[in-house]
Amino acid sequence: MATSASTPNRGARRRAQTRARLLEAARELFAAQGVDATRVGDISERADVGAGSFYNHFADKDAIVEAVLSEAAEANGRHVDELTGSLDDPAEVMAVAHRHFVRLAQVDPTFALLVVRLDLSHRLLSATLGPRATKDLEAGVEAGRFDVPDVGVALHAMGGALLGVMRGVIDGAVGPDADVLHAEGVLRSLGVPKAQAAKIARRPMPER
Repeated sequence: MATSASTPNRGARRRAQTRARLLEAARELFAAQGVDATRVGDISERADVGAGSFYNHFADKDAIVEAVLSEAAEANGRHVDELTGSLDDPAEVMAVAHRHFVRLAQVDPTFALLVVRLDLSHRLLSATLGPRATKDLEAGVEAGRFDVPDVGVALHAMGGALLGVMRGVIDGAVGPDADVLHAEGVLRSLGVPKAQAAKIARRPMPER
């Protein structure tokens, strides 16, 4: 009985380990040679699993790209939670969150490229980061810090602007202070007065 009961657990662990190896292999290859140049066979070989094992976990390359992006977005969302956990001003929370992701495009262009290249990236980011952004935006509205006609429209506008600035960072079309200028623009779009938005966006980033 004990052996029978433990068998599914061992099988589940093996499946989880194989999936984790495939995701790690995909991340490494995307970073080394880009998404377009990476084939499913490359990922399977790097993970040291058979091609059939890949398709037991992912329908195709787009599916594993989506999984890599989703997990990275969630990890960065948790990181922003840690950075902003001690901040009381919703405007500063919003500025730190947006600056973090613009800076991420500078230090982790692989993640940024995944974000801006996928048609479904906006939906994925909305699913993983949207609840956090909604909470922060609603907190700012409730506190009288933000003044927006519609929370949903504001969220989509900010998300689109963020993706555009990240694309600009990747292409070298914006300067090294893009995170500050983007955060300032976001705060002003939310109704924060110009002088305050500029001051908040230029505060030192909190540390973990």
